Amino acid sequence: MHARSNLTRRGALGAAALGCALALAPLTATAQTDIRFTLDWNFEGPAAGFFLAIDNGHFAAEGLNVTIDTGAGSRESIPRVATGTYPMGFGDINALAKFLDEDPSQKITAVMVIYDVPPFAIIGRASRGITPDPMSLEGKVLGAPPTDGAFGQWPAFVDVTGLDTSTMTIESVGFPVREPMLAQGQVDAIFGFSFSSVLNLKAQGIPEDDIVPILMVENGLDLYGNAIMVNTDFAESNPEAVRGFLRALGRGFADAVADPGAGVAAVMRRNQILTREIELERLGMAIDMNIRTPWVQENGLGGIDEERMARAMEQLTISMELKGNVTIDRLFDASYLAPASERMLP
Repeated sequence: MHARSNLTRRGALGAAALGCALALAPLTATAQTDIRFTLDWNFEGPAAGFFLAIDNGHFAAEGLNVTIDTGAGSRESIPRVATGTYPMGFGDINALAKFLDEDPSQKITAVMVIYDVPPFAIIGRASRGITPDPMSLEGKVLGAPPTDGAFGQWPAFVDVTGLDTSTMTIESVGFPVREPMLAQGQVDAIFGFSFSSVLNLKAQGIPEDDIVPILMVENGLDLYGNAIMVNTDFAESNPEAVRGFLRALGRGFADAVADPGAGVAAVMRRNQILTREIELERLGMAIDMNIRTPWVQENGLGGIDEERMARAMEQLTISMELKGNVTIDRLFDASYLAPASERMLP
């Protein structure tokens, strides 16, 4: 009886241990936090850092299961995040300032700047009289998608350059027809992101020496570009997930800078209609002009200079008619960023 009792007891203990192991196993397997993330635009070369963070296991190492969807413009991702449709997203920090200025109670803030210098540009053709001088735009027809981030800065650009807009025509155009219309000569210039529109025009058969990008940051605007945004309810409930996301994304962009070919390959696994050479050039432009800037090389990816942001906010009072309802602290929350030493790019 004693021996049988011991066997029974050992069996019960073994079963309990096995039960605990089985109970713990699914918890370990499902411990990852799911995050749906919206990009600002299509899956193209500059998105390489996001996909390398998935493919190289950086998100998984932080306990995150991240899925990434395409966007419909750098402004359109903002309401997606504010409403909680997506807990996190990628969009124009300037448009976010306008969004919060109109309603500071909106549940969204920026937490990491990716485009330290925005790619806002007006892209014209030399054959239609456009030169790097903004004054060459006078008397011309410009195509502008209404929700385009570059077009959103037009009033401030006019203010700093002194352009006479009375001689110009702005035509509302859709994103898909923007470059084709310029290629076909239906407009003289278009608003867009430099690395997107320039290469799209080259793909349309326009010679490189006929493409003239007028970069807004080289003509008086001192703005930031696209940033990672988070729904504030999600961030308050999942602070470590947000911190982990930003750490992982920093590693992903470091990987893209170190090996742009691998970055483009990661993008093309999701968008097979792309041309590798074009996306390599597009990613290279974004890295050199917008992501790995001199300031980022010194201070790390993701943060802001508050004095520069203050100047940017002043310019946004012109371009976006800010009323003063949003402060820098409300617009950008740096508390989720890793130390600068962990955000350096190669």
